[in-house]
Amino acid sequence: MRNAYELEKETAMSQPVPPFQTAPTGALPQRPLGRTGHLATLFGLGGEGVLRTHGRLDEAVRVIHRALDQGVNYCDTAPAYAGSLDYYGAALGERRSEIFLASKTHDRTRDGSLRLLDESLRRLRTDHLDLWQLHDLRTSQDVERIFARGGAIEALSEARTDGRVRFLGLTGHHDPAILLEAMRRFDFDTILVALNAADIHRLSFVASVLPEAARRGMGVIGMKVAAQGALLGDGRLTMEEAMGYVLSLPAVSTVIIGCKTPAEVDANAQIARAFSAWDASALRSLEERTRRHAEAFTYYKKPL
Repeated sequence: MRNAYELEKETAMSQPVPPFQTAPTGALPQRPLGRTGHLATLFGLGGEGVLRTHGRLDEAVRVIHRALDQGVNYCDTAPAYAGSLDYYGAALGERRSEIFLASKTHDRTRDGSLRLLDESLRRLRTDHLDLWQLHDLRTSQDVERIFARGGAIEALSEARTDGRVRFLGLTGHHDPAILLEAMRRFDFDTILVALNAADIHRLSFVASVLPEAARRGMGVIGMKVAAQGALLGDGRLTMEEAMGYVLSLPAVSTVIIGCKTPAEVDANAQIARAFSAWDASALRSLEERTRRHAEAFTYYKKPL
């Protein structure tokens, strides 16, 4: 007899995979990013890799330029990501209009978040963000502070009204219940959430957050698709399998991946170009291959 968790997972996985639009030959396929109107490339440039460093400007700019040259049009950053904002500021210039630029606030207050936003725009050398997100929601205390009087949600709403940001989102990888509570309290446009083939074994975002995001029409951005490399190699998964699993899930618009070199950008872009949705049996097979070491592969979740 199936338990409640298995039924919930079955319902989530029965939803259709979003359609994607293949751009001209050789270009990256795209999917709608929720209701934003943006068609996001299946592979987006994440904030890890060389972008989460200091003092490596030339290397970082080469990675950013290669991503744009490959057609990547979704780019992720945050004030907490070392020199990432400055790298983008140095790299984008006239190419700013080529991308949907997403950043975050880790401050839980209105005033602190608005200060972070102004500083971020200065470092990025732009006058607006396409997406501004609440960064890394982990606890009920985070949620209460954000939605209290003078909390960060006031900053997000104010910045959208005055044009400094276009869309609003939230991010998290620690506890599905926290993200669900925040989604209940505000009509966010997007969610950036940890998704990979080991997720379903404990505190599953796939079985809980994903169907709720789909019901709300939110754009879903997948992160930690390879668990920062923990899922790769040594008879585990290939990058094709890691990306293919997440891109085959219902409601996922794009996955962001941090890259260390232009060659890594090229490899991930090629995987996105070759992608076609995997069937349910293939996804179940990948999940089974991660079961034995699932706790290590989902190290970013709260302990049980």
